[in-house]
Amino acid sequence: MIVSASSRELLDRVIAYAAAEGITGRSLREIAAGVGTSHRMLLYHFGSREGLLAAVVGLIEQQQRDLLGELADRVASSGPPAEGTKAGELMLLLWARVSDPELRPYVRLFFEVVGVAVHDAPGTGGFLANLTGPWLDESEAVARRLGLAVDRDELRLGVATCRGLLLELLAGADPRATDASYRLFVRMWESRLTGA
Repeated sequence: MIVSASSRELLDRVIAYAAAEGITGRSLREIAAGVGTSHRMLLYHFGSREGLLAAVVGLIEQQQRDLLGELADRVASSGPPAEGTKAGELMLLLWARVSDPELRPYVRLFFEVVGVAVHDAPGTGGFLANLTGPWLDESEAVARRLGLAVDRDELRLGVATCRGLLLELLAGADPRATDASYRLFVRMWESRLTGA
């Protein structure tokens, strides 16, 4: 996502506000007041409340993809264990981060934006087009760096599994059970990679 410096500064303020106060269910005027700007300024930069939320989620998603790359570098430099083990280690590190209760407001916001985007809310036009593709691209790059042979269908399954379990967490599922389900998925993935 390419944004101007002033739009990025506003996004950073909205993200900080969302972390502290939450923005789900808040009007554009409430969000503007919370970040010390006017609703007109937010409209100028993002077109609508939904456009603002889509931009916020897009930036958070980019930060998480950047984290995936950083974690992959850490895993790659940790030595030469079996192929599937590196993939599993990376998947568990990323899961620990995205399922952290501290990120729950952003996960809730992600699903809120998906919900309004599927109804063509103003300002969300590009959101669905970039919902999964950038994750697949980053994951392919990471897999190459780790020397893993995976295809986009397998990567899409990984993204969908993670998102489904995050939705379970939002719906009140036991975090231990959700974590156990994700770990089972990782073991299945590792078995496929190693041929075990």
